[in-house]
Amino acid sequence: MAAAGMVPIDKTPFTLRRATGTLAEGAAKLASGIGAVSVEAVLAQANRTGVRKGASGALGSMNPKPLDWYAFDAKDEDTTDWYPQGLTCGEESGSVGVPVFVATWYFKPEPPVVERGIRVSFLSPRTLKYQHALLVEAKPDGSYGAINIHAGGVGWHGDLLYVADTSKGLRVFDLKHLLDLRTAQNDLGDPKRIGRQGGKYHAFGYRYVIPQSDSWRVVTSGPTFSFVSIDRGTTPHTLISGEYRENDPNGRVARWDLELSGVPRDAYVMGQPKIQGAVSAGDTWYLSQAADGNTNGKLHVSTPGKLVTRPYPIGPEDLTIQGGRLWSVTEFRNKRVIFAVSL
Repeated sequence: MAAAGMVPIDKTPFTLRRATGTLAEGAAKLASGIGAVSVEAVLAQANRTGVRKGASGALGSMNPKPLDWYAFDAKDEDTTDWYPQGLTCGEESGSVGVPVFVATWYFKPEPPVVERGIRVSFLSPRTLKYQHALLVEAKPDGSYGAINIHAGGVGWHGDLLYVADTSKGLRVFDLKHLLDLRTAQNDLGDPKRIGRQGGKYHAFGYRYVIPQSDSWRVVTSGPTFSFVSIDRGTTPHTLISGEYRENDPNGRVARWDLELSGVPRDAYVMGQPKIQGAVSAGDTWYLSQAADGNTNGKLHVSTPGKLVTRPYPIGPEDLTIQGGRLWSVTEFRNKRVIFAVSL
């Protein structure tokens, strides 16, 4: 049953086709030369520390405040090069042994800085420690390059991260290939280079890289993929992705059964503009709506026959559910937090 404001529509425009190409071959080749590590191992030695209830400017006029929130460190809060977008969690995955959030960031440098692509941050809510890893596209010859997309959303199911590629569909990254460059060499290479050059691996100074291993592309032009989430309450579990539309309430959202197949289970018009994230839980839909860098967003909670709008921080993005709470991440400089509200 569709929730109020969630109008069922034709699902076929969101049909995907698998487009693995040489991605799996390249990822396997890269992994053969670099040792893989677990998410738990990455968190155990994470090199950055977040701040619980920091960057409170992100909350703006929100009342009541979030149940909890975590800011990034001062460098990541202040940077104008990287912007957080997607958010997922270990509970969404169902396969990791510790609580963890994973946020995607896209690179937005001032020219002539070389494009560095997209990265993810693994953050432990227990220790507040977190670690960045660079997402890369591996080549069959064992080298790799940056991926220049917006990475507006991410979902985690099993060992696979599904990252939104706005105009194309979904890029897939296998966390069995979470690779530690220090297992292959004594240093992290040249911080201004990427790929395998001169017999060494370079990743702009990042210790960890995760190569893309698969791809799902939309069959027809038109649909966009602005955010991603997982609903583990369905049988089978479902992957959700949908469209951000600036001043248009006709943005669409679709759900696919997992393991991922081409044709969605269903699709809806959301009835709200500027939606940056959506997740379903049973008959309830949660929609994260943005405003601008100085104005609070809104959370729309849609159930059959009813729509409730709730206060939200400034710059809310992708959505995920962990610990019986709804979590999101905010994007603006010095207002970057991972935060929770009640379901």
